[in-house]
Amino acid sequence: MNQVESSFQRWLNSPKVSEEDKKTLNAMSLKERDDAFFQDIEFGTAGMRGVIGPGTNRMNEHTVKKATIAFALYLLEKYPNARQAGVAISHDNRHLSREFTLESAEILNQMGINAYIFDSLRPTPELSFAVRYAHCVGGIMITASHNPKQYNGYKVYDETGCQLVPTKIKRLLEIIAELPDELSVEVKEDAHKGKTTIFDQKIDDDYVALVKKIQVWPSLDKKGFKIVYTPQHGTSYENAMRVFQELGYEVIPVASQCVHDPDFGATLSPNPEMAEAFIEPLKLAKEVGAPFVVMTDPDGDRCGVAYLSSKGTYERFTGNESAALLLDYLLDGYQKQGRLPKNGVVYDTIVSSSLAKKVAESYKVKVESFLTGFKYIGERIHHYESLGVGPTFVFGYEESYGCLISPFVRDKDGIQAILLYTEMALSYYRKGIPLDTAYHALEERVGFVSSLSESVYFEGSEGSLAMKKIMDELHQRVPEEILGQKVIKVEDYQKGEIRDLVKGETVPTNMDKSDVVKLTLEDTSWIAVRPSGTEPKCKFYVEAVGKSDAHLDERAKELVKEIKRLLGVKA
Repeated sequence: MNQVESSFQRWLNSPKVSEEDKKTLNAMSLKERDDAFFQDIEFGTAGMRGVIGPGTNRMNEHTVKKATIAFALYLLEKYPNARQAGVAISHDNRHLSREFTLESAEILNQMGINAYIFDSLRPTPELSFAVRYAHCVGGIMITASHNPKQYNGYKVYDETGCQLVPTKIKRLLEIIAELPDELSVEVKEDAHKGKTTIFDQKIDDDYVALVKKIQVWPSLDKKGFKIVYTPQHGTSYENAMRVFQELGYEVIPVASQCVHDPDFGATLSPNPEMAEAFIEPLKLAKEVGAPFVVMTDPDGDRCGVAYLSSKGTYERFTGNESAALLLDYLLDGYQKQGRLPKNGVVYDTIVSSSLAKKVAESYKVKVESFLTGFKYIGERIHHYESLGVGPTFVFGYEESYGCLISPFVRDKDGIQAILLYTEMALSYYRKGIPLDTAYHALEERVGFVSSLSESVYFEGSEGSLAMKKIMDELHQRVPEEILGQKVIKVEDYQKGEIRDLVKGETVPTNMDKSDVVKLTLEDTSWIAVRPSGTEPKCKFYVEAVGKSDAHLDERAKELVKEIKRLLGVKA
C-alpha cells in the first residue's frame, strides 16, 4: 500500500473524521485522492495554505489543530511569559475562517496560553499591529489571501508582528515534525487554562488614526475627485471606508463586493494581479465618472490600482509600476517638506523591478533587496529599531502589489497603500496630469523598463515532481544566452552564490537559502524563476531594459516565452 492509499484509509477508518468528511473522501476521484494525500500540507516559511477539505494536504480542523499545538509548544519553549502575554488571532472572510480562529484560541487556552481575538474578521495588517498593540508573543492569521474560494491558510507571527523568518521558524518546523500525525496528535492540557479576550473598539480606532497620519499633503483639495473602491468581499471594507470618509474623500464603494462573501460571488477573481478583478470596479468608475480605482485583496495586505489615462481609457499599473510612481511621490514630498532622512532606506525584493531602485537612488536613498516574502522586510525594520542605529525606513514593497509606508505594521498594508495611492492620484489630478503621463515622465528621468510575471500551475504529486525537475535542471545548468543576449550573471539562492560570468568570480548571496535562480543578461535585462511558497505553481519574473519604451513590453513577453521554452514548460 503506497503513502496516498495508506493515509486515505487512515482517515476513512478514523472515528475522529466526521461522517460528512468520509462521504467526501469516498466520492473522490483517484486524482483528487492523490492531491489530498500525497503529502502533509506544507508548513513553509509563509505558514500553511491549501484547499479546504479532508486530507493530509488540506486545510481542515485536524491540520489546524496540529499546527496550533506546534505553535503553542514553540512559544512556550521560546518565551517565559508566553502564557500571560498570549497570542493575537485574526481571520478573513473565507469558509471556516472563524471556526479555525476559535479552534486555535481554544487550543491555546487549553495549553495555558491567553488569546486575543476580534469580534469578527480583520485584515492581516491589523493583526500585525495587534500583536505589538497587545504586547503578545505571537500572532495567527487565518487567511488564504488572494487565492480562490476553495482555499484557506494559516500564517504565524512573532512578537514584533512580523511573519517568522527561516531562522525563527526552523524550530517550529522541527516541533511539527516531532508530533504525531494530524489525527493522533493530542492537546497537552495545562493545569491553569488561558483565557480568550475580545479586542475592543479602541484597537480599530488606534490603527485607523495611525493610517491617517501617513498622509504627505493632507490639505490637498479633495472636492470633485471621485474614487471607486472595492475590498473584493474581504476584510478591509470597514477600516478603509473610515479612513477615506474621515479624511474627506468622495469614495464610491462597489456595493456588491463589500459583502463579506466567502464564495466571492460578485467578482471573477479576488486577486489584484488579475484583470478579472477589475471588471466591476471599472464598470462603476465609468458610470460615475471616477478617474481612479483602488482595491484591496481579501485579507487586506495587498492592493491594486487603475486610472483614467491620457487616452481616455482605464488602465492598470503593475505592482512594480505603481510602487515606483508612489515612491517618487513620497520622496519628492518628504524632500520638499525637509523630512527626507539623510540615512533613508527603501526595502524591496530580488524579483522587484529596478525602476524603484533608480527612483530611490535619484534622491540619494539607498536600497536593500531581500528574498520574496515581506517577513524579511519586517525583520530588517525590527533589526535596526532594536539596535537603535542604522538607516531610517522610508518605504518597502514587493512586486506583487504589497507595500508598507509606515512601520507601525510589520507586514504589507493595503489600507496604507490605497490611501497614499489615492493621494498621489489626487495630486496629479489637480495638476491636470494623467497617471500614464506621470509614469512616462518618471521613466524618461530615471530609465525605461518593462517588467512582468507569469505563473504556471503544477497540481498534485506529478506536478510537484515536474516543478522540482525544472528547478533542479536550472540549478545545474543555466542557458549561455537568451534571445541573442549572453547571460552574464547567475544568482542561485539555493546554492547561496552569485556568479559573475564575465569576471569569473563567485561571491555569497548572504541570504537564507531559497529555491530561486536569477539570470542577468548583457543589456541588464533579467529573468528569475522560483516555485511559489503558497501555491502549487512556478513563477517566472522578467524585466526588459531599454533606452526607450519602444517594444519593451513585447520584449518582456518574449523573454518569458523563451525561458519557459528553454526549461521545457509547455503552459
